[in-house]
Amino acid sequence: MIDFTQFPSPCYIMEEELLRKNLSLIKNVADRAGVEIILAFKSFAMWRSFPIFREYIDHSTASSVYEARLAFEEFGSKAHTYSPAYTEQDFPEIMRCSSHITFNSLSQFQRFYPMIVAEKNDISCGIRVNPEYSEVETELYNPCAPGTRFGITADLLPEILPKGIEGFHCHCHCESSSFELERTLQHLEEKFARWFPQLKWLNLGGGHLMTRKDYDTTHLIKLLQGLKARYPHLQIILEPGSAFTWQTGVLTSEVVDIVESRGIKTAILNVSFTCHMPDCLEMPYQPAVRGAEMGNEGKYIYRLGGNSCLSGDYMGLWSFDHELQIGEQIVFEDMIHYTMVKTNMFNGIHHPAIALWTKEGKAEIYKQFSYEDYRNRMS
Repeated sequence: MIDFTQFPSPCYIMEEELLRKNLSLIKNVADRAGVEIILAFKSFAMWRSFPIFREYIDHSTASSVYEARLAFEEFGSKAHTYSPAYTEQDFPEIMRCSSHITFNSLSQFQRFYPMIVAEKNDISCGIRVNPEYSEVETELYNPCAPGTRFGITADLLPEILPKGIEGFHCHCHCESSSFELERTLQHLEEKFARWFPQLKWLNLGGGHLMTRKDYDTTHLIKLLQGLKARYPHLQIILEPGSAFTWQTGVLTSEVVDIVESRGIKTAILNVSFTCHMPDCLEMPYQPAVRGAEMGNEGKYIYRLGGNSCLSGDYMGLWSFDHELQIGEQIVFEDMIHYTMVKTNMFNGIHHPAIALWTKEGKAEIYKQFSYEDYRNRMS
């Protein structure tokens, strides 16, 4: 159990033992299926923990020049990079830090591939394809929604791919199961398999939540083994984000005040949903709170409110087994993925610290934020 007294409040705390459990499972899947599984920084980029990751995986995926540089300089290997659009300003640095570069359109490929040739970089280039199929229900997270800006549909690809395209990248999932992948592969192969003989690799993107308790990893392995058997020349790559840090840590907070309006009690915390847990409002979903039950069945019912000026900076309702007190600790579960990478400093609110609870039971405080962090972002 985490000794919370060793950490400042608020604080993101990742548990090393839980992380290693996820990493072991992911490595086992990769080894048995004969594929490569790499870390997507868009979900998690706490670079001080990268030495732990490197014990299990070799590469990461980037979506920007900063992420690519983080991969090269902190993760210790060149990135598999995809971006909806590259710029001439950023592309030289993208090339320096990338082993694979995926383009979102043929026009982007035609614009930047000559730069790769001119620099004589050993970079493998790919193109993102759109199978026009996804089971993601939240449109904000659906990359195959009508009118999407992501990827090329099959009708727009020439029969002979342009020289230099060695891979296809496809991303259609969000916290999805292996059975959704199975149905996606049917659409992907139906539309794009005729180009596979021209390729060296196939990247199946992220959203494969293989560390979730109900995920059928045996089915996933069989799917990937079957794909490898059908196309033995292809290197198969998966790049999940959430799966690596799923349920590996918490965000701690404290009750600052309790207010009541029209029978609704709100416990105002020293953290913010819009600043520190933005997916709760964007997705949206209600996070688990340690020691509380979701819903309004119980004696002590509270809405939890953030400490920003945004009117909608709250979630609820939760049922506690006691009356909350000012200064009491509130622990949000599963707050490591898609939190730190998406936080902001709206209102100049104090940013949570970032820390690790080691497998030896020690607190490692990676980062504490100050006024200067806020000031330096503003100008």
